[in-house]
Amino acid sequence: MSIRFKLLLSYAAMLVIPLVMMLITAMLLVVVFRGDLQSIKDQYGEGESRFENRGIERLLKEIKRTTEINPAAWTDASYLAEIDGELQRNQSNLILRKGDEIVYAAAAFPYPELLKKLPAYERPGNVVMSKPERIGKQLVEVVHADFKFEDGQKGSLFVVTAVSPFVTFARKFFPILFIALIVILILTHTLLTYFVSRSIIKPLNTLKAAMKRIEAGDLDSRVVPSGRDEIGELSAAFEQMRMKLKASIQTQLQYEENRKELISNISHDIRTPLTAIRGYVEGLGDGIADTDEKREKYIGIITSKAEEMDHLIDELFLYSKLDLKRLPFNFEAVDLHAFIEDLSSELEFELGKQGIRYSADIRLKPHTELAIDRDKIKRVFVNIVDNSVKYMNKPDKQIGLKVLGTGQEVRIEISDNGRGIDAESLPYIFERFYRADPSRNSDTGGSGLGLAISKQIIDGHGGTIRASSLPDEGSCVTIMLPIRTNKESDSV
Repeated sequence: MSIRFKLLLSYAAMLVIPLVMMLITAMLLVVVFRGDLQSIKDQYGEGESRFENRGIERLLKEIKRTTEINPAAWTDASYLAEIDGELQRNQSNLILRKGDEIVYAAAAFPYPELLKKLPAYERPGNVVMSKPERIGKQLVEVVHADFKFEDGQKGSLFVVTAVSPFVTFARKFFPILFIALIVILILTHTLLTYFVSRSIIKPLNTLKAAMKRIEAGDLDSRVVPSGRDEIGELSAAFEQMRMKLKASIQTQLQYEENRKELISNISHDIRTPLTAIRGYVEGLGDGIADTDEKREKYIGIITSKAEEMDHLIDELFLYSKLDLKRLPFNFEAVDLHAFIEDLSSELEFELGKQGIRYSADIRLKPHTELAIDRDKIKRVFVNIVDNSVKYMNKPDKQIGLKVLGTGQEVRIEISDNGRGIDAESLPYIFERFYRADPSRNSDTGGSGLGLAISKQIIDGHGGTIRASSLPDEGSCVTIMLPIRTNKESDSV
């Protein structure tokens, strides 16, 4: 069952049930106040006004019988007073006229001006109810009944009743008002059903069309939320899903492109030492190395190239495990000041052997503890320093280390005075197999994985790594590590 059909059914029920309840209530009110439904038919069928008080109608019937059966009773003052008393209890008054003279009217009759405008005698048995007439500030109805006294004189009885203007209006226009109410109710529910169903169905149809476009491969068509209701929230969630799906597909395409580039780079990097090894092995086999010195040189080169391949494969394997989050990190609480001091001493010794001037500025409080993986952080330092050494192009080679605590973080800066990195290459140096030197010479560019591995390790520690550089002046790699002392062992 569609939502549209469900809405139509629900609004139809909301229309029919109130209508039925209104009809039942109206009929019950008629039965309670009028006695039966026939009285309503009689009232509107006669085409004239009727009293809203059942007591007055009863008295009128009694008066009519008296005029027909016993007109002599109207000469009895006590009978007149009794009838008038009952009428007054129902907000009515009795007037008796004999000939042209008023022979009875209550002493406190409230409408004296009406006595001068009473209708003339017509014929015996004539009973007429006049339309409501305003006398002063009150609306009154007059029932006029003509008869003959026992002596043959003309007699007229008048029952004057005060009526409510509102009741009179409602009684007169009740059918019109009731029908108008039903029409308004039907029209309101019809319009409400149309606009509400439209406000729900239209955005759902928009979402349906968007889903079909996505199914056809179109991920560029935006879905604009139609409002702030649940449908609007659904549209917003759908739009977020579309954007994430589009980004995911773009990422997947980028991964595929990176995979192709990775295979190409691996093939190139492995082919180079393999070609060299094959050449020197053939040289040994062909007898080109005809002296012990040459043979030793060839074997040394072959060993060097094999080690280069082995190093490349190790780094590729390490990066793959880091990238797939399958390499566990062995965190332990380390005295960072002592750790950096030891690491700085090793760097100073190794760089000194290569003729590189090393300086260190360590501004850490003693016994500053940090949860790190010792070996992997050391690997980060080695990779960054090795990368700096490969790009040294000045006679006075310098590498500096600066470490300081900044509140909840430790800031580590490794700088050099090498040839620097151009602005175009700087954003990509932490990507795998990226080399600022397009020649991919392993003597200067290495495997292209060192900085990418460093970034994976720092990310695994919850830190950040970035680089800044000025061409021909040098580069600086900045590492920010959060200070946390809890020991963890995560796989990243």
